[in-house]
Amino acid sequence: MKLKFYLTALVVLSIFACSKTKRSMNNPLLTGYNTPYESVPFDLLRAEHFSPAFDTAFVKARKEIQAIVDNTETPNFNNTIVVLEASGEFLENLNRILSNLNIAETNPDIQAIARDISSQLAKFNNDVKLNPILFNRVKFVYENLERDELSGEQNALLEKTYRNFIRNGANLSNPDKEEYRDITEELAKLSVQFNEKVLAETNDYILHITDSSDLSGLSEDLITAAGEEAKNRKLEAWVFTLQFPSFMPFMKYADNRELRQEIFMAYNSRGSHDNNNNTYDIIKRITELRLKQANLLGHPTYAAYILDNRMAGTPEQVNRFLDKLTSAYKPIALEETLEIKNYAKRLGAGYEIERWDWNYYSEKLKKEKFNINDEITRPYFKLENVQEGVFMLGKKLYGISFSENIDIPIYHPDVKVFEVYDEDQQFLALLYMDYFPREGKKQGAWMTNYIQQHKTDSKDVRPHVSLVFNFTKPSGEKPSLLTYYEVRTLLHEFGHALHSIFSDVKYSALAGTEVYRDFVELPSQIMENWAEEKEWLDMVAFHYETGERMPEELLMKIIESKNFNSAYLASRQIGYGLTDMAWHSITAPVDESIESFEKLAVSEVELLPAVEGIAMSSAFTHIFAGGYAAGYYGYKWAEVLDADAFSLFKQNGIFDRKTASGFREHILSKGGTEHPMKLYVNFRGQEPSIEPLLERSGIENRSTR
Repeated sequence: MKLKFYLTALVVLSIFACSKTKRSMNNPLLTGYNTPYESVPFDLLRAEHFSPAFDTAFVKARKEIQAIVDNTETPNFNNTIVVLEASGEFLENLNRILSNLNIAETNPDIQAIARDISSQLAKFNNDVKLNPILFNRVKFVYENLERDELSGEQNALLEKTYRNFIRNGANLSNPDKEEYRDITEELAKLSVQFNEKVLAETNDYILHITDSSDLSGLSEDLITAAGEEAKNRKLEAWVFTLQFPSFMPFMKYADNRELRQEIFMAYNSRGSHDNNNNTYDIIKRITELRLKQANLLGHPTYAAYILDNRMAGTPEQVNRFLDKLTSAYKPIALEETLEIKNYAKRLGAGYEIERWDWNYYSEKLKKEKFNINDEITRPYFKLENVQEGVFMLGKKLYGISFSENIDIPIYHPDVKVFEVYDEDQQFLALLYMDYFPREGKKQGAWMTNYIQQHKTDSKDVRPHVSLVFNFTKPSGEKPSLLTYYEVRTLLHEFGHALHSIFSDVKYSALAGTEVYRDFVELPSQIMENWAEEKEWLDMVAFHYETGERMPEELLMKIIESKNFNSAYLASRQIGYGLTDMAWHSITAPVDESIESFEKLAVSEVELLPAVEGIAMSSAFTHIFAGGYAAGYYGYKWAEVLDADAFSLFKQNGIFDRKTASGFREHILSKGGTEHPMKLYVNFRGQEPSIEPLLERSGIENRSTR
């Protein structure tokens, strides 16, 4: 917190000034980064450095904004739009550091700072967007500039700048502006609180097993890891957690049904318990405030407000899209569900299949049909080999290379940093890789930037990209051995990284992943396709002990089984999208229970009996803390794009450099400089079709049998 002392004694003022100067000199965030590529000096960084750095950054950013406001020259593109886009860079970069630490390596001090800064940022952003003089300058340029005088990228920046002001309340009356301020500043606080509560719920639960018979069905590797987890917690025997590499294998392989139910309930009831981490009130308040925000801006729902700035365009278009997918997938999903139920009965299950049984029997049936499961393939997916195979894929497609740099500071010993070079050995980016779960890290996998690519008059500032995962940790003397799902996850996030690495634009506001949310998943999801190709799997799948290549038969089983229960899994994804759309299509605050609201939202795609006491919304960080509100459908939307785009690689060769160069030139390098559909058509030569997705997932053939 900034301290304001009203001191009368000159000597005290002098002492304070000297000490403040000394603190600034010792603050690595304020003294310039004397590190390779001006990378973040994580080795010197402490929590107490953030508040004074942000104090300085806010002052600097406000001065930059005020200089635009005070400019008496006639507004033009350079003295208003360009200068505005460049303002607040120091503040933005600081926030990138804090935000990533708060989800990748947090602690109570960082969380407290993040809560405080989120409020200050919301206030600052409101001060900018609701400044009438500043908006009038932007509006003057927007309405009076001849567009043909600008390049395509300049036009995109002007359009985005003007729309951002409109979408953030610039046209509101003064009373409505004050209400808008209150809404957005409260939303900023609630989002941070939601994330904290879900993380706390995830960390607070353990399944402590002391009877070895309860380990029946589990692999030796998982048991060893659980033993190490227990030792780390100073407990006897074995401990399983809600971290995905512990939770999911337990759900797939544990024979003890009661324990499967217990850990399932713990995972899926996060945020719904009668304790300080309950998120129900936050959910209702967030959705109520978002509705008020949308109404103030002239939209009937928050979904209508959000989708006005997306490829889909309207809630109606999204709902039609989800309905179309539901119609395609549901008949097959019902067949898959019935097959699992009948299989369970054949194995002697004298009970109705519940959600905590699905993965268990599904995995057994997959093993019976294809003689494959995670434990059979895991020894062939050593993390280091997969990483090398992903980097090699980048080289084959785009000619890029990766070189680890151990001199770049890191925020945790698990993190590795790589320099990325283009085919001509030009430096492209830094790439941080953070692989394993820990208590200070939220679940899932994601990509962020510490520095966004942009160009100044003197240089092309290259991005510093971070990929964060929660992969299976090394256990005992065994290295980290990945599941096939984790292999796909690494490819997915690598695709996001490429979007940033290849960015070649002038303005950071349009760089890399600064695109429509329902387009941003195309570069990531297309990379997952290579995990289904034998030629690429041959490059990564080697037994960690013998070094032998994965047998041809096993490789083919991975490919043959890729569509096992694909319709069921797609229906689950559609259900998430429907829940998201339901929350953000409300026209009045929700006064019913979270559970009943959800139940109605997903009724069309529900395949198993409802479970009392759980709610996906209570821990749905994507939409309540992660920027995907009214946008979760985007994963399936982008899946249509990626299947259609990859069909061109299949046609020309999965390592075809010409096709890859086209994808880099027309999509990866362009960021948000043009409308996504135009970028896509420039690459593909046509608008996307849903048929390649249905064909890839096996739905098209199965639905006509």
